[in-house]
Amino acid sequence: MSNLSTFVKRLRDIMRNDAGINGDAQRIEQIAWMLFLKVYDAKEADWEWDDEEYKSIIPSECRWRNWAHDETGKGMTGDALLSFVNNTLFPILKGNDFKDSDGRILIKGIEVTAETPIKKAIVQSTFADANNYMKDGVLLRQVINVIDELDLSDYEESHAFGEIYEAILKELQSAGSAGEFYTPRAVTDFMAQMIDPQIGETMADFACGTGGFITSWLKELKKKVKTTEDEMLYANSIYGIEKKQFPYMLCITNMLLHDLDVPQVYHDNSLLRDVLDYTSEDQVKVILMNPPYGGSEKAEVKNHFPSDLASSETADLFMSVIMYRLKEDGRAAVILPDGFLFGTDNAKIAIKKKLFSEFNVHTIIRLPSSVFSPYTSITTNILFFEKTGATKETWFYRLDMPDGYKHFSKTKPMKLEHFEPAVKWWNDRQEIQQDGFDKAKKYALQEIETRNYNIDLCGYPHEEEEILPPKELIQQYQEKRASLNADIDRILAQITEILGIDLTEEENV
Repeated sequence: MSNLSTFVKRLRDIMRNDAGINGDAQRIEQIAWMLFLKVYDAKEADWEWDDEEYKSIIPSECRWRNWAHDETGKGMTGDALLSFVNNTLFPILKGNDFKDSDGRILIKGIEVTAETPIKKAIVQSTFADANNYMKDGVLLRQVINVIDELDLSDYEESHAFGEIYEAILKELQSAGSAGEFYTPRAVTDFMAQMIDPQIGETMADFACGTGGFITSWLKELKKKVKTTEDEMLYANSIYGIEKKQFPYMLCITNMLLHDLDVPQVYHDNSLLRDVLDYTSEDQVKVILMNPPYGGSEKAEVKNHFPSDLASSETADLFMSVIMYRLKEDGRAAVILPDGFLFGTDNAKIAIKKKLFSEFNVHTIIRLPSSVFSPYTSITTNILFFEKTGATKETWFYRLDMPDGYKHFSKTKPMKLEHFEPAVKWWNDRQEIQQDGFDKAKKYALQEIETRNYNIDLCGYPHEEEEILPPKELIQQYQEKRASLNADIDRILAQITEILGIDLTEEENV
């Protein structure tokens, strides 16, 4: 391709004219399944070169090279192409047979069994819930031709396209609800650097979205690869689970672009297994995650957790999964919303009590509210902890907005360099006061217990008033009210304890 920088723009310009594409989220999803098939076809060419007996799981008629590649300019287009994609390609990749009007099988759908290698099985799982939104077969051919121009056999172009793909993933941040699948790369890179990957370790993300944490982990680990044995360990160092089909497809494509021929990433729901059933075989050395928050699961999901940990908040449930799946001496870095820090409902307290009593929560980094802008302005935090025994003390550090920034945005996103003050402080920890407020401070476990595990500490005292959409404004006020209520309840409890008053008895009277 002559100009990779215009790749996304060219696709966008074509798809704007198609009546079936409604908004950025559908546009990106449309591009995603075609990119997957293009990238997968390039990988199959490599596998065929390495193994003369390699046989594709995709029937010949449905392989990208045989229906999408149009060297002569006489490839399928218009209604014929649209009919093929909707009535042949998609059903077959989903595992359904293509039959004639008499019910005779013309092309068998792909079959996946327990013995099917992962690199083949991912085709069916990737297309399980995929959709073709385009309604104009001529425009669809034009989009396919642009994608087919990519020469992924050329190392430099393939590497350059990896960066273009990262730009496509970044667009998810502003593509409606699809933004929930994307964590800014500056954040994932910082967390991977601080977690310090080692050859031979396995890292997991149980809600991996498009694979941002996995990508950052691999980038850091790659620096330590020295031998062919290291290469093998590197290639098998990740484990991911993603519940939703669209980000799962993006993640698999991402892994193939990063030369992981057997990506250990699964289309599943991490919350649908009893946490008490996990054994040492299910545990991993490192966990890097940004669990979904603000969402809800079916009521029966709570049945997979001990009653005291059965929260209705998805981020809380994932914290329990993380605690049960982290190996002895393992370490984790997890993004959690402010609501987890100051929450004092029974489930949150039980989860935090388990976390601080069984793990060493050594560092909590408070992040500015606009890190995830424009998707959400909910303030988040990074919790770093290890399974090395109970917490003795926890450091809190507030990362302030960099000079010249009022807030982050799509045009002024957070960069890795903005974490430099935190990295410098990390390596030389000292308590810091700024304008009379704590910016960095160490708290003993006893202080945290006294606060009934309300760990809303070293927060942002001078945040400017921001005009938010009504839904986010309500959510923000609810969070602030919950934090204030938690503080009032804690102080009242201390006062009544000092005075020896039992308020429950007075209420009964």
